[in-house]
Amino acid sequence: MRAGLDLPFGRMKTIAPAAWRGPIALLLMAASGFAGLGYQIVWTQQSSVWLGHESAAVLAVVAAFFGGLALGAFTMGPRIERSARPLRWYVASELAIAAWGLVLIVAMAPFGAWALDLTGAQPSVLWQWTVAFCATFLLLLPATAAMGATLPAIERATAQWRLAGRSIAAPYASNTFGAVLGVLATAFWLLPELGLARTAGVCIALNLFCAVGALAALTPHAAPVAPPSASSSPARRAALARLAATGLLGIGYEVLVARVLGQLTEDTVYTFAMLLAVYLVGSAFGAAFYRHRLERRGDSQALGDRLFCALAAACLIGTASLWAAERIKTALQQALGPSMSAAVSAEAALALAAFGLPTIVMGALFSHLSARASADGASFGQSLAVNTLGAAVAPLLFGVLLAPALGPKSALLLVASGYLALTTRRARLRAAVWGPALIALALAALAPPLAFVDMPDGGHIVSYREGTMAAVSVVEDRDGVARLRIDNRQQEGSNSSLLVDGRQALLPVLLHRAPKRALFLGLGTGITASVAAQDPTLQVDAVELLPEVIAASRYFTAAVDDGKAHPRLHLIASDARRYVRATPQQYDVIVADNFHPARSGSGALYTVEHFEAVRARMAEGGIFCQWLPLHQLDLATLRSIVRSFIDVYPNGAAILASNSLETPVLGLVGTRNESRFDIDAVRDRLARTAFPMDLAGFGIDDEYALLGSFVAGPKALARFAGDAPANTDDRPIVAYRAPRVTYAPDSRPRDRLIALLHELVIAPGDVMAFSTDPDRARRLAAYWTARNRFIEAGRDVRPSANVQQMLAQVREPLLSVLRTSPDFRPAYDPLMRMATILARADKAASRALLAEIAQTQPGRPAAGPARLQPADARAPLP
Repeated sequence: MRAGLDLPFGRMKTIAPAAWRGPIALLLMAASGFAGLGYQIVWTQQSSVWLGHESAAVLAVVAAFFGGLALGAFTMGPRIERSARPLRWYVASELAIAAWGLVLIVAMAPFGAWALDLTGAQPSVLWQWTVAFCATFLLLLPATAAMGATLPAIERATAQWRLAGRSIAAPYASNTFGAVLGVLATAFWLLPELGLARTAGVCIALNLFCAVGALAALTPHAAPVAPPSASSSPARRAALARLAATGLLGIGYEVLVARVLGQLTEDTVYTFAMLLAVYLVGSAFGAAFYRHRLERRGDSQALGDRLFCALAAACLIGTASLWAAERIKTALQQALGPSMSAAVSAEAALALAAFGLPTIVMGALFSHLSARASADGASFGQSLAVNTLGAAVAPLLFGVLLAPALGPKSALLLVASGYLALTTRRARLRAAVWGPALIALALAALAPPLAFVDMPDGGHIVSYREGTMAAVSVVEDRDGVARLRIDNRQQEGSNSSLLVDGRQALLPVLLHRAPKRALFLGLGTGITASVAAQDPTLQVDAVELLPEVIAASRYFTAAVDDGKAHPRLHLIASDARRYVRATPQQYDVIVADNFHPARSGSGALYTVEHFEAVRARMAEGGIFCQWLPLHQLDLATLRSIVRSFIDVYPNGAAILASNSLETPVLGLVGTRNESRFDIDAVRDRLARTAFPMDLAGFGIDDEYALLGSFVAGPKALARFAGDAPANTDDRPIVAYRAPRVTYAPDSRPRDRLIALLHELVIAPGDVMAFSTDPDRARRLAAYWTARNRFIEAGRDVRPSANVQQMLAQVREPLLSVLRTSPDFRPAYDPLMRMATILARADKAASRALLAEIAQTQPGRPAAGPARLQPADARAPLP
């Protein structure tokens, strides 16, 4: 029933002064809860590196935690129950957790490398999830099994302190509140400031504190517990079965709600922390409420039935809140204003609406069922073991199997129905059961699916696929512009960005002298990889984590390959990070997609360790290009990524994918042999290229257009990075810093781009080797200057369909750019387009504009009109 390590303890007789007994015990409980949830978050982050996705890591780590707890309670619980010195068991268990936590600080990385090799570069779905769950379970088992032993040990050690019975409600609440503090402190403070290893060190220190504190404050002896009587066996089995079922259903509900809210929230590390914190707070309040209001109710069986019915109703209310979640979030964000704290608060409110009532009842029900099991002769270790065993199965059953098979709505209604099925036969004849059952049937028949897709006016859904790790949709607006989205919030591209997406393939591929094999990490719409595969001399591998994205990409790549499977394009369903570490293949060109840095697990694709793994896959003379979405990055986070990149590629450079002001994309380029680019070789490469498509259509007319995309060399990147901390597996700076601009942007993308260009200074000799005409250096430098002026000139332009209004804004700036560099085509084409449109209404003005253009472009005064099509003057060019 719980989403973390919740230590149910009891009241005890201690060797400390009587007034201190309660506070000391509660402090130990809170410290244990803090450490347990701290470990869970740390190990989830570490495991996501080799599991490939944070959602997969969450499922695997939660299952491993509960599986280890169950095994520890099953194997050691009976011995602890019979022991007269349970305090020794508790202290030994806390020390074992601390020791294994220390081992994992050192062993996590090599274990992850071994697990990557075991998984393989292209595993089947069955093998991938088998390794994910089993390897994570085995990795964490020594610590989680010890955690499972601490629970019955402390329960036995504190037995003499309790005034009556064996209720665990108050200690359970204390421990859970400690767990809440652990979640929030770890996510919002410890990990961003200390990193993973040092945060684990804090948890280790808390384990040691618990061991020392228990020795100092608790009595070393406890009265032995009589074994359960045989006459209570049937009742005991029924009680334990209910505990197992509630563990399964409770964590199943958590997994499903988190999955649905992932389509409405920003899906950052802070989102996960808030969801978990709200879940735990509700459980703690429920346990406290049970102790103060329900514990002494006379009819225990009737109370249990009422709690099951109440929990089914609460789950239905929580599920119903999900349909209104988008409106709730919008209203709160408008009321609270634009800030990160407001955005996180809005996400917390969504979690509260979905988790609030259900988790309160879950906390009360767990306390009640534990008391019933104890009264029926079950030891606390047995109760804990079966409950956590059910919880361990939930991530696999609900997260991997039922959610994609049935959809989140049906799976959530199944959870509510499961609670109703746990009532007694007598209760099932009452309205308390039939009422929620009828509501569940009505929701199943009448309510829409819990699938959220932002729909433009006049638009429609082309496709929607619910996968194991995400929901993938293709949405087309009334103008025929289709967009690919992951979990609704993450846009992966559209068919309107074909030219820019194609440039993200062509720029690195054409910079290589003669590439034979290329690797694309991340598929998106598939346009980038498909454009590269048009080169008849190039074999292209494209790695994509989500099979649903691969299926959806066919809708977009039809514009490049007519919807046919390309023989030189090989699509691989795998994690990008895992693939580059596991494959033996060497590549001439490796291109990494512009992954949203704040999204789940994406920060791991910008680490020093990942860049090193990519370098190991590069053939001699190879080129690596890491694209970065500057519109989703603040400059401080970008500095850390650049620092990480140049730590591996010290002679790295930077390029722009296009001159877009709304969605600027920056590329970091590194080479295997750290050599500069030869302009003669680039010109020859363009002359020899056999691409069937016109490269000029992608804005690559000649070597100046290609090399003109550079914005920085090694020295400029080093100055820009400064003393920014590197993003590493141990200190994931990007994952915790990037969400700031996602939650509350502090500037426009165009302003960040221009600010970046002001900081970067580039000279031809920084990245180019000129073997012939020195005039080329001057022309290239002029091209870069013109490019920067072109971008700055567009910052305050207001697009308009009226050509006269557009000319009034851009005529002189663009002509000035052309005077700076006649080679700079992006300023030439818009003017020619406007001259063509202007000729319809004012031929004299059109001829005057053409004359001015000809003065700046003597080499091609009439080339433009023949190639240009009359189009909207606002249409962007690369």
